[in-house]
Amino acid sequence: MPFKSKAQRRKFAELLVKGDISEETFEEWNRSTGSASLPERVHPKGPGKKKKRAKKSTKAKKARARKAPRGRDA
Repeated sequence: MPFKSKAQRRKFAELLVKGDISEETFEEWNRSTGSASLPERVHPKGPGKKKKRAKKSTKAKKARARKAPRGRDA
């Protein structure tokens, strides 16, 4: 089975160095890929998540709670 991307080829080379796969397996995949021009990744990463606005701090809420209620004087 040929490699689908450059990243996959690097991963298999890393596994070969660690000893997780045999040299024959790596060479078989490499031979079946040939000199094909491979993309960096098969599925490019999508856009990142948008950052949410920070909520008001609890200090501001506590300061508002300490103020005396408006309107009636007791």
